[in-house]
Amino acid sequence: MFGYVQIRKPELKIKDYSIYHGFYCGLCERLRDKYGLKGRITLTYDMTFMAVFLSSLYDAENIVAEKRCIMHPAKKQKIIYNQYTDYCADMNILLSYYHCLDDKLDDGSIRGYAGTLFYDKVHKQTKRLYKRQARKISECLKKLNELEKDKDTKIFDAADCFGWLLAEIMCFKKGYFEKEVKKFGFHLGRFVYIMDAFDDIRDDIAKNRFNPLKKMYFLCDDTDVFNKKVYEILISEMSEACAEFEKLPCVGYIDILRNILYAGVWNKYDKIINKEEVKSI
Repeated sequence: MFGYVQIRKPELKIKDYSIYHGFYCGLCERLRDKYGLKGRITLTYDMTFMAVFLSSLYDAENIVAEKRCIMHPAKKQKIIYNQYTDYCADMNILLSYYHCLDDKLDDGSIRGYAGTLFYDKVHKQTKRLYKRQARKISECLKKLNELEKDKDTKIFDAADCFGWLLAEIMCFKKGYFEKEVKKFGFHLGRFVYIMDAFDDIRDDIAKNRFNPLKKMYFLCDDTDVFNKKVYEILISEMSEACAEFEKLPCVGYIDILRNILYAGVWNKYDKIINKEEVKSI
C-alpha cells in the first residue's frame, strides 16, 4: 500500500479521531506483538482503514486498553484491536514481502533483496495461514512487474493488477457480501495505484522510469489539462468504490469510514496541486 487511504483530520469529530487513532495504535501493537520490529515498521494508514472497515462490516468485539510505547513514552495511548486487526497485520507482512520481492526482480534493488531476506521467515508463516490471499498478491504483482517492463502499458491495465490484489485481501470471508466487498476493493485499489502514479509522474519523467501516465502527460497541452484528466479518472474510480461501499451494512464507525472515502483519500491530490500552484506563483 502507499499511504493514500487516510483521514481528513480537520473534518473528523474528536471522538471519532480518538477511535481511529486507537485502531492505528492497535494495529501497531499487534504488528509488534506478532512480528516484532519488522512488523511495526510496516504500519500504514491504508491498513488502519482496512481494520476499521472490516471491524464495521463484521461488527467486531474489540479489546480496548491503554498503553505506553516507544513513540509515546510519557502518556498512555488508547489501543483498539480485534481479530480483523490481526488479519490486517498479517496482510501487511505479506504485502511488505512481495513488495520487496517485486523491487528485487524489477531492478535488482539492494533494498528489495534485503527486504526479502528480512521478511522471509515471517512471510512463510503468514503465507501458510492465508494461501488464497498470498497467491493472489503474488500473481498480481508478477503481472504488474511484467506490464511495467512495457513502456506502452495503459494506466488501466496496470491499475487492474493492484485493484484485483486489494479486492482479494479485503475479502476476509468468502460469501459474506463478497461481490460488493471485492468490487469496492477493486476500485479503491485502482484509485490508489493511479494516485501513486500521479504522485510520481514528474520524478519518474526526470529519472526516466516507468510510469503508465507518461503518455497522457506528454499528449496534454499543459499541466492543468493533465491534472484535470487524472482527476476525472480518480473521481470515476472513487465513485464506483463508494457506490459499492454504501451497499454494505457498515454502521459502526461509519463517520470515520466516510471521512476517509469522501475526503481523506484526496489529501495527497490536494497536496500535489497546491504544491504546483505555489511553484507557479
